[in-house]
Amino acid sequence: MDGNRGERLGTALKLAVRGDQVAFAAIVEEHQAMVFSIAFHYLHDRSLAEDVAQEVFLELYQKLATIQSLPHLLFWLRRVAVHRSIDQGRKLNHRREQELDSIAEPSAARAASDPLLHDRLRQSLRGLPEKQRMVVVLRYQEDMGPAEIAEIMEMPVNTVKSTLHRTLEELRKKLTRKIGEARYAFF
Repeated sequence: MDGNRGERLGTALKLAVRGDQVAFAAIVEEHQAMVFSIAFHYLHDRSLAEDVAQEVFLELYQKLATIQSLPHLLFWLRRVAVHRSIDQGRKLNHRREQELDSIAEPSAARAASDPLLHDRLRQSLRGLPEKQRMVVVLRYQEDMGPAEIAEIMEMPVNTVKSTLHRTLEELRKKLTRKIGEARYAFF
């Protein structure tokens, strides 16, 4: 965040805490894309992601006085977005928890830029248990490091690292196995 923007947001935060609606709107405008992104990449549903974002900012408005600084605001927004996304997925039975072995496998070899492969990967990610999926979303979609993820998800850093490693290895095996099967099917 550049200096001017940081100062502007710092001032907006102070004013919003005192009840300034315009300042609060500036905070929402600055952070809504990040909150929506977390929810959307977890839920894969625009409408549900919009609902989550609305819930997060409503809760922020109610708890604004507890926010101590801009870094605390960012941390708070991420943590609440993560938890509300997981809650929404559970509440609406958006997806059923599955073992990694039961996740549908891609049926053909494709290049990494192939939309079909991208869709198959997205489907595979949707089949992951909540915490595994959220760790992958935060790491690769939101570009957060393991320490940030650990803090937001309230889990040890080593657990985040091992979750990422195990999940990616399992997905890699499934994709490699299916690609190999597809190659033999063509010959």
